[in-house]
Parts: sequence; structure tokens; C-alpha cells
Amino acid sequence: MLQSIRDNSQGIIAKIIVGLIAVTFALFGVESLVSLTAGSNAPATVNGEEISQQDLYQGVQLQRRQMLSQMGEDADPSLLDDGLISNMVLEGLIEQSVLVQSAQNQGLTFSDAMIDQLILSTKEFQLDGKFDRAQFEATLRNAGLTPLMYRDIVRKEKVTEQERIAFMLSAFTLPNELNSLNVLQNQTRDLRYFTLPADNVRAEITVSDEQIADYYAENSSQFMTEEQVAIEYLLLERSALEAGIEVSNDELQAAYQQLVDTFQAQEQRHSAHIFIEISEQQDDAAAKAKIDAIAERLKAGEVFEELAKSESQDPASAEMGGDLGINEKGVFSTDFEDALYALEKGAVSEPVRSEFGYHLIKLVDVVESEVPVFAKAEAELRSDLLNQKAEEEYVEQLERLADVSFSSGDLVEPSEELELEIQKTELFARSGNEDAITSNAKILAVAFDQELINEGLNSTPVELDSGRSVVLRVVEHQLPREKAQDEVADQIRAILVEQQVAAAMTEKANAIVAQLTEGADLATVAEGNEVVAQPAVNRSQRELPQELLTAAFKMVKPQSGSTYAAVDTVDGSKMIIALDAIGQQDIELQEDEIRFMGMMLNNRQGQQDYQDHLAQLKAKAEIEKL
Repeated sequence: MLQSIRDNSQGIIAKIIVGLIAVTFALFGVESLVSLTAGSNAPATVNGEEISQQDLYQGVQLQRRQMLSQMGEDADPSLLDDGLISNMVLEGLIEQSVLVQSAQNQGLTFSDAMIDQLILSTKEFQLDGKFDRAQFEATLRNAGLTPLMYRDIVRKEKVTEQERIAFMLSAFTLPNELNSLNVLQNQTRDLRYFTLPADNVRAEITVSDEQIADYYAENSSQFMTEEQVAIEYLLLERSALEAGIEVSNDELQAAYQQLVDTFQAQEQRHSAHIFIEISEQQDDAAAKAKIDAIAERLKAGEVFEELAKSESQDPASAEMGGDLGINEKGVFSTDFEDALYALEKGAVSEPVRSEFGYHLIKLVDVVESEVPVFAKAEAELRSDLLNQKAEEEYVEQLERLADVSFSSGDLVEPSEELELEIQKTELFARSGNEDAITSNAKILAVAFDQELINEGLNSTPVELDSGRSVVLRVVEHQLPREKAQDEVADQIRAILVEQQVAAAMTEKANAIVAQLTEGADLATVAEGNEVVAQPAVNRSQRELPQELLTAAFKMVKPQSGSTYAAVDTVDGSKMIIALDAIGQQDIELQEDEIRFMGMMLNNRQGQQDYQDHLAQLKAKAEIEKL
């Protein structure tokens, strides 16, 4: 738990670096640009402190970049709702402002020197284990941040983090609370139950046409069609172009000669290792002691390969005497490679620590890479040339498709010009269909564009991925409408049947529970349905239906006899439950279990306390929005 708290306290930095920041903390730092704005057109003020338009704009742009990054390389910016993002960002800025003000009012600070130290020690800003200014600035640019913004983010996050951690670490759970929780967790229930099947009731219910008509008259607005379109489209595929492309022998020879002319031999290392893992079962000290003992055995004359087979904890290489093959620089971790490249041929390193454990590394041989002969390089050269020519053809065809489609009133001319088949879809809604075209988010966004619908225009090319593009045209558009009664009669009939089934089952179940409460026998009222007895049921008994377990552990403890309840099932049936007794499993928690449970409860309570604190700060703050 403490590790989790420590992780959380530094998580914002890592999240900023990869661009996956929660809205509230992602926006810390945009106030550093407040001096760039003039006038007082602030979209919000918090206790008299302005959140400027520049703050909001910068925050929205940052959030957009982060959301697009999460959506992947094919992300379509048009799918983002700027209004929704703006509201989220503004709310995040307000929360951030009240938290920072609260921390400042308590005199909490985070100095420039501490920020410098944090930046210098952040691995993502380092090269070869040392801080690198260029790496620092490049990483921030990728996250849409400047150094000034990042320093402000760190300062505000670390200031507010002090207050947050104070809440987390000050929460506590008393021993009697832990004991009570353990008692509750390990309670059992002695149950008997049977199921009243809904199918029997359902089979007896009929719904008249008049009932359907009445329901439709009262609820017709619920039965609307979705807005739908049908499109015709042209699909340009790079893979289809490849079929008509040839690579000549002259082109292959020229490519091979270029490979020869530009080839640079690289020194490679043939290496082997003996590896001892650091794990939960084997800590750093134990792993180090073991690798040191193996090193002494090597010095005493034992064979490296035999020791690797018997002692190495890398199963992939151990059976081959630790052999890791021939590799270029950059394959292994920095610490491993530094040690490997410092060895003479045949030498074995001292124990080397990596993030996974300890290694004894042997340099088997040094190999200079050689230019491959034509026969070995031919297949790869042919594939590269084919891909290159296909890409060039694809780009050229895509430009032609865009030009011709723009100037045409339909898809006939571009279809003939590029020899592409005009394909047509059935009507589909904004949720799309299951095929590859109408399920694509980019296609859906363009197909429901009002300008294309109203003007009957061809779209610009829509890039599905790096090798496929589509130009489309809306050929049919249907607005939402109320469905006719005949169209929804079966749907209404099913609704009315289930309503009547639910009412009948509830009435029947309530009557049975009343009989049981008055002293009737469970087997008698079950009317032939099987009564199942389940003694000592615990909360995690997975073979029982979840709705049965949930209801059983909510039922009142029987003072004498049994207590009874009726429970709905997913198919509309009812379970009639008899709770005969509440028992207790005698499970004594171990010390580490008690400690873990206490930390979990403390963490949960601390989080809740902090959320309550934030809510109270917002409630007391003077917040004005434009």
C-alpha cells in the first residue's frame, strides 16, 4: 500500500511524459501563460483568481493532443467534441485552482531546487544514465509542453500532493473495526430455496390488439427510427496496385549495387551469460550471493557452459550453455552492453546488475558483419522495391482520385478514370454496420456530414489506414421518423407480456412469502418445484447465482425459525429463499493479512476524505463562470 502511495505520488510525471494525463493534473501549468493574455475575459474566476481564456485554450489543445495520442495513429480529430472537452478542461482548471489555493494557504511549498533535482533524476530525460537537455526538451515537446509549463506542473502537483498524501497517511482503522470486518466477511448463511419459473406464467398470457394499440398511442414517441444514410464509394487499395507492378532485374541489380556502395560493416558480439533472477521469491541480496558463488566456481576452473546449463535462471539460453547468439549493439540493456563491450574475447565479466537480476557475461567472439551476396539479398530487395513502387503509385493515384472526385458531380468519372468499381452500401445509422466500411469511425463521420448530405457532394479521400483510402457520396438519406404500429406490434407485444409476467410473478411470490411467514412449510408451497438446501454458504460461493447470494446476505437474521424473501432472476423467474441461520467461519487472520487489510481500508478512507475535502473547498469557493 505504501508503495502504491509512493507510485501515485510520482505517477503524474510519467503520465505527462507519455501524454496520458488525467484532466485535472494534465492542466496544471497552463496558468504560467496568463501573462500573455490581455484584458479580463476570463471564462471563470476562483476566489478572485482568474482562469484566463489562454489557460482554457492551452488546456483544450493539450487535452486534444493527449486524447488523439490514446486513440492511435488512425485517430480522427473530427470525432472529438470540442465543447465537451472545453467543459471538462474548465472544470479541471477550477478543481486545480481550489486545490492549489488550499495548499498555498497552509504554507506548503516545493522549491526550485527540488524541481531541478526531480527533473535531473527522471529517467525519461536521461541518455546513458545522465540528464540530457535535448532529450528533456524533445520529451516535453512530444507531450505538448514547454520547460516552463512542465516546471509549473511539477510545482503545483507536488504542492497539492503534499496535502493529498497527508489525508492518505492520516487515515486509520481501529483494531475492532478490522475484527468486525473480518467477522462480517466470514459469516455464512444456511439457506433453502426454490425457483418459481416464469415460463409457465408467460405461456398463459395473451395480449390483445387493443392493448397493443393503446400502448402505441401512449408511447409512440419511443419508437423512432434512427437517422440513416446509404453511400456509394470508391476504394483505392495499395495492395491491389502491387499486383500490376513488376521489378526488373536491372532494378534489382541497381538496388544491390547501392546496398554494396553504402554498406558499413558493424562489429557484432557473440555472447553468452549465466543469469540469476531477482524476484519476489529471491531478493537482491540472495541473487547477488548466488551469482558471486558461481563466479568463484568459474575462477576455480569450472566450465562456463556447464555452469550455465545447471545454474542459469534464463531457461531460453541455459540449455544452450548460456549462448545468446550474435548481436549488434543496442540489443541488450546499457549495463549489460557496457560490460560486454569492455571484455576481451573469451573473457568473463564480474557480476553485472540489470533491471532483471545479475549476469556473468562471456564474450565468445567478435564478428564483423559482411555485405550479403546477391542471392541472399534478392528477396528482400525485391520486396523493398515493390513496396516503394506501390507506394509511389498509390500516392499518385490518390492525388488523381482527389482531383477528379472534387470536380465531378458523382463517382462515375473518377471510377472510369482510375478503373475503380463503384460500390454501394445498404442504409446504416450513425452506429454503423458490421462491414469494414460502414463500421469505420472516419467513414461514419464523413457519411453524416450535413454538407455532403445536403449538397450531394463527393467527399475528399478518407484514409482508412496507410494503404487504403475511400471517396464516398451519400445517395440516400432518411431522417428519423415514428415507426408505424404494424412495424412495432411484435415489440410492443413482448413488452406487454413481460410487464404482465413481472406483475403476476411478484404477486405470486409475495403471496408465498406471506404464507411462509405465517408458518407454512417451504416444500408444500413449492408446489413440486425442487427445494435446494445450501448450508454454510459464504460470500464467495461462485456456484450459486449472484442475485441469490446478494439477497441472502441482506436478509434479516432469524430470531426463531426462518426469514423469507423473494428474488428476481434474469429470465423473469422468482427465487423464494428461506434463511434458516447465520453462522461464522472461524478464520483467524495472519499478521500480514491484518496489516494488508488495514492499509487497504486506510487507503480507501484517505481517498474518500480527500474527495470530501475537495468537494468542501469547491462548495466554499466563490466560483464564477461566464
